[in-house]
Amino acid sequence: MTAREGATGGFWRANSLTLVFGGAFLVVLACQAVAGRAEFNEQLTTAGLQQVTFGQYLTSSDFAVDVTENWQSEFLQFFLYIFGTVWLLQRGSPESKKLHEAGPESEAEQRMGAHARADSPRWAGAGGWRQTLYSRSLGIVMALLFLLSWLAQSIAGTAAYNAEQLRELSEPVSWAAYLASADFWSRTLQNWQSELLAVAAMAILSVYLRQRGSPESKPVGASHATTGVEG
Repeated sequence: MTAREGATGGFWRANSLTLVFGGAFLVVLACQAVAGRAEFNEQLTTAGLQQVTFGQYLTSSDFAVDVTENWQSEFLQFFLYIFGTVWLLQRGSPESKKLHEAGPESEAEQRMGAHARADSPRWAGAGGWRQTLYSRSLGIVMALLFLLSWLAQSIAGTAAYNAEQLRELSEPVSWAAYLASADFWSRTLQNWQSELLAVAAMAILSVYLRQRGSPESKPVGASHATTGVEG
C-alpha cells in the first residue's frame, strides 16, 4: 500500500470489499447451518429418529455436502471465466477485453520479463517456470479449489446418501457408484447451470445497462459498442 492509499482510508476502507463479503459469507453460512439443522431434524422426526444437536449437525455429512456443492460451482464459474476471457469476447461488455486483444497478450502488455517494473511481483520478471506458473496462478488456484471442493462434495455426498439409505433399510453404495448416481449429478448440474447462466447474463446485460461508479459497469455515458472499458 502506498502512502497515498494509506492516507485515504486506512486498512478497513482499503480492504472493505473483501471484509464485507467475507463477513457476509460467515453470517450467511451460520444462517444456513441453523436452517439446515431445523430441516434435517424435521426429517429425522418424520422418520421416528432422534434429533441432532447443532454441533452434531455441523460435523455431519448432510451439512458438508450442502456447503461444498455450492462452493465447487462457484469456483468452477470463476475458473471458466478467468480462462475463457483470455480468448472469448463480447462486444460492448466491460466483462470482455477489447476485440483486438484476444489471447494471452505480449510480455510488454503484461509487464513481464524485461518489461517488469520496480513494483511488479518478483516472479513476473523472473523468467522460466516461475514466470509461467505465476502468469497463470489465478486460474490454476481456482481450478484446484474447484477440484478440491468437488472431491469434498462427492465424499460428503456419498456419506449423506448412505446415511439416508440406512435409514430406509437399503444397501449403502461405494464412492464410485455414488459418482455415477442421479443424486450426485442432479446436485452438481443444478449448480453448474445457474453459474453459467449468471456469467452469460452479466456479459450481455452489461452491454446495455449501467451502474454508476461500479467497475463491473461501463461509464453511464459510454456507447453500447464500447468494449473492455470499466466505469
